[in-house]
Amino acid sequence: MLVEEELSRSVPEGDTALTIGVLDGVHIGHQALITKLKEKAAAKELISGVVTFQHHPRLVFSPQSKITSLTSLQERIRLLKNLGVAHVVTLSFTPELSQLSAREFIVLIKRYLKMRALVIGPDFALGKGREGDAQALTALGEELNFTVEAVPPLVWHGKVVSSTAIRGALSRGDVTKANELLGRRFALTGQVSKGDGRGKSLGFPTANLIADRNQALPADGVYAARVFYSEMVYQAVINIGLRPTFDGHHRLVEAHILDFTGDLYGRDINIELVEQLRGEEKFPSAEELKAQIIRDVAQAKSLLERS
Repeated sequence: MLVEEELSRSVPEGDTALTIGVLDGVHIGHQALITKLKEKAAAKELISGVVTFQHHPRLVFSPQSKITSLTSLQERIRLLKNLGVAHVVTLSFTPELSQLSAREFIVLIKRYLKMRALVIGPDFALGKGREGDAQALTALGEELNFTVEAVPPLVWHGKVVSSTAIRGALSRGDVTKANELLGRRFALTGQVSKGDGRGKSLGFPTANLIADRNQALPADGVYAARVFYSEMVYQAVINIGLRPTFDGHHRLVEAHILDFTGDLYGRDINIELVEQLRGEEKFPSAEELKAQIIRDVAQAKSLLERS
């Protein structure tokens, strides 16, 4: 099986305390889970580890469903390691894997990853038909010699923190709320491509970002942001949308980087969104759009200098 091949390439040096899940976004709820995992690992002198999946399991059951990611797999791994996770394992969630019983999957995890402790989040379940809930896993643990600890959900201002809640905030353009739940600023990373020069013709040249097609994007509009490139940080105004003033048909991410000169074509940049300035608007003329962009730049500078 593919899962065995992947696990065999990720055998740790010693016994582990693990958590399992997509952990999309590695938000503050996930961070609380990781804190508990590291505490458990330290108390039992185990290696802390995370088993995550390259793609959301729901795509196996509903291939046509549209599930966007808050973070790429590479970014997720980087964030987990920055939190102090010693061993990160990525698995392909295949139809074959989806048919494994909870016992079959856990036996494989025990065999290859030497699991001695399992820390799970709220409403966690694994195995065919989600049969491996906290109660079933606890019973398996007693039989197969590993402990199970369930961590309650993290509640933030009266609501449970979740990747779904963050996507909802982004869909409303509320990056301030999304940033709170992520515990950091929401970021877009990608390569700069050539555009049609429309921004440059208005006096505001833009870097057009090629974002991953599965990347979650906030609502169309204009945002104050910071752009990270070549170990430098720049203030920026980001436009996300169809550019209705020019009857655009393709959703674009355009960054007007303040006080920057140079050629970014083909280069990778990282954009951290700070706050939405306004929603997307259609202007009667290019001149009126230009006047609004001048106001956007002034507002972004003021906001970014305070944040």
